[in-house]
Order: sequence, then C-alpha cells, then structure tokens
Amino acid sequence: MLPMYSDFPWWFWLLLAVAGAAFVALIASNSWAQRAAIIKLRRNIALAIKSLWLHKLRSFLSVLGIIIGIASVISLMAFGEGSMQDALEDIKRQGATNIIIRSVKPPDDSATATRTWVTTYGLTRRDLERFKTFGDAIVRIVPLRVLPTEARYLERMANARVIATTPEYADIHRFELASGRFLTDIDDRERKNVCVLGSAVADKLFPFEDPLGRSILMRSFEFQVVGVIRERMPTGGSGGSQAAEDFNDDIYIPLHTSFARFGEIISVRTSGSRINEKVQYTQITLTVSDIDLVRPVGDAIKQILEEEHAPKRDWAVTIPLDRLEEAERAKNRFITLMAMIASISLLVGGIGIMNIMLATVTERTREIGIRRALGAKQRDIVLQFLVEAVVQTTLGGLLGVLIGLAMVYAVPALWSQMLQWGWFTGSPLPAKVHVPIIFVSLIFSVLVGVGFGLYPAWRASRLDPIEALRHE
Repeated sequence: MLPMYSDFPWWFWLLLAVAGAAFVALIASNSWAQRAAIIKLRRNIALAIKSLWLHKLRSFLSVLGIIIGIASVISLMAFGEGSMQDALEDIKRQGATNIIIRSVKPPDDSATATRTWVTTYGLTRRDLERFKTFGDAIVRIVPLRVLPTEARYLERMANARVIATTPEYADIHRFELASGRFLTDIDDRERKNVCVLGSAVADKLFPFEDPLGRSILMRSFEFQVVGVIRERMPTGGSGGSQAAEDFNDDIYIPLHTSFARFGEIISVRTSGSRINEKVQYTQITLTVSDIDLVRPVGDAIKQILEEEHAPKRDWAVTIPLDRLEEAERAKNRFITLMAMIASISLLVGGIGIMNIMLATVTERTREIGIRRALGAKQRDIVLQFLVEAVVQTTLGGLLGVLIGLAMVYAVPALWSQMLQWGWFTGSPLPAKVHVPIIFVSLIFSVLVGVGFGLYPAWRASRLDPIEALRHE
C-alpha cells in the first residue's frame, strides 16, 4: 500500500518547512563568515568520509547496531501497521456507524414465565417506531428475528437458525451470493415463502444437487430456495455484537413472512421442556449517517429504551465504534512499544560508536597534535570528530532504511509465493509503509551521532598539543 500525504503528521511538515527555510537562508546569505563555515563543514565531511573509507570494516561494525535497529523498527512498524490496518478495516466492515440494539432476556422473568407460560421481553414495534423519529440522522433500520428450528428436505435434516429480516441485512454484512439472489422488498411485502440458505445448510440439505428452486420444510411450512450465500468465516455477532456468529448455518426469510407463518411466540425445546418466548424483534440495527453522530444517537436510544422498558433491563446496545476506538488505542500502544525498541537499538548503536570514536581519538593523537600546532582551535577539533560521528550514524541510518524497506516489500511477496507453493498455510502478510517513522529514524540516527560523538570530540579537543606531538 503506497503512502498518502495524510500519513505524514503535522509536526513533520512543520519540521520540513523550518529546515527548508533555514537551508534557503543559508544558501542566500552572502556573508564571508557563513561562506567560510560552509567550506569548512564541507571539508570536514570529506575528511570524515575518507577516514571511514580507510577503516571500512571497523566503521561498518560500529554502526551495525544502528543499521539493525532502524531496519527492524521500519519493518516491524510496516508489518504492524498493515496488520492493524486490516483489523481496523474489519471493524469498519462490521459497521463503525452502526448501532446494534439486542433483546436480552432478564433473569427475573423466570417466575413470570411459570405463571403465564410465555415470557415477554425485548424490543417491540413501538421501539422501532420511536427509532424512526431520528429522521436524517438514521439512514437505515434493519430489524430481525431469530427462530431456531429444523429444516428438512426429503430424508435430510439440518438444525439451523432462521433469520427473519429485511433485504438491507445483506448490505450490512456484505454478503456474497454463490447462486441465486437475496430477499427483496416484494418478498417481504407479499409475505412470500422464500428463503436464502447459508453455505453449510445448503451442503447438508443438498449435497448432490442444486438447491435453487427446491422447497424445504420448516415448522410445517414449505419455503422455496431462491439463493445460497457464499461460504464465509465466522465473525463477531450480528452487525458487530459481542456474540460469535456463523452465517453459514443460517437460513434467511422475509421478516413479515415470519410473523404471518410462525406468529410472535417463539417456542424453544431444551432438555425435554419447552420454553415459550414472545419477542417481537431479536435485534434492530441502525446505521447512522455520520460517524460523529454515533455516540449522541446511541445515548438517545439508551434513554428511549430506559423510558419504554422500565423497570426491566431487557435490552443491550452495542456500538462497533467502541471497538474501533479500542483498536486505535491498541495501535497507539503498539507505536509506543516500537519507539521503545527503537530507543534501545539506537542506544546500543550509539554506545558502539562512542567506543570506536574513543579508540579513534587514541589512534589519532599525533594527528590532533599536528593540527593544533598548525593553528587549529579546539572548536575545529570538536567539529572534525563530531562530523565524523554524525556522518557515520547518518550513513548507517540510510543503510538501515534501505534494508528495512527491502524487507517490507520482499518479505510479503516471498510469503505469498510460499503460500501459493503450499509450503505454509495461512493468510497473506499485510504491510504498510509507515512513512513518518523513516524520517524519525534518520533524525534520531543523526542525534545519536551528535550525542555519542560529542564526548569523544570534546576529549580530543582537550589534548595538550605538545603531549600529542610526542605521542607515538
């Protein structure tokens, strides 16, 4: 996935603008002192590169920690960003702007059920009408009923979950049809006996034939199969609820057909007994027009339900936006963890550079004495060794960035190829280049060079010129 301009934080653009303005001001200046400083800096950079080239292996080993640290951080951030982006997209697919209201059986209804033989609770038509009063804030309302039942075709039988709902249910869950069609408004309005099968139910009832056009028996009523849903992985509950849901075991029928054929009372057999429940709607999913309105509308819905259902608490409201925000908080924690790993890696690399620079000061003591004897000042010696350290860490940072980017683009391609060859089983490895971390890594590599090169440079500048000349 290519980076977009929105991937860059505001402070990056501010830092880039300040650096650009400083560079333009430096180039545009005509003062002799600034031109001399530029010439001196360019000469020190050339000397630093020449010194590093004379000791290639030692220089490489000294910045190896920085190379590995920056390459690891860039690659880990890319893979983590890709995986996190996949998770965020999955939550968004469940509907970050959806509000899911579910009927919940209150525990204190057992005594009432014993006296009346029917337990009445949950969402009602009055609730549905109240939800419609939100106007343009709600763009879609999808009610549903859940009816556990047996489906039969000839001698074959499948225990399925009948979902009585409206055609918009397929839009919420982004169903893909293996064959046929989904429910339509005409099916619901005319209360037709039609159904759409999940892939697992279709395989159980029709293992050797095409189910389209066939009729299955549910509670003594025949329903004609008009479509089959393509197999899909189980996800979170309907529209983002917390209960696990397997769409492959579901059978979908029109909502008003369920009222006309099965009535409002749902009978469930458990352990030799029968439980009768009167639940008009098992769940209602509301799609809000704007993500900023999700919380206000959710709070208003809770207030309506508290007024309508008091003193019972026979409802629950689930907002996938909460899961989205939790995932984004997890993403921020992940970035913080990566920053800590990067800090440790750069710290180790900086210690290695300081160690090499201190050894270099000892090796070049006589050179320092000669430069001091020829008129070099202490700040010139500091600048020379400081530039060497910064050049070393900058080159190490650039090499680490190149290795990290190579891993980001090569590893997913190699992983996908191995999946195609059948060497492994799993899903593709997502990766998304985190552009700001590249610039942050380079800036930190320069700061490491300054921080850990300052003491060796200061120590070199404090050498006595006469003692330095006598050093062998």
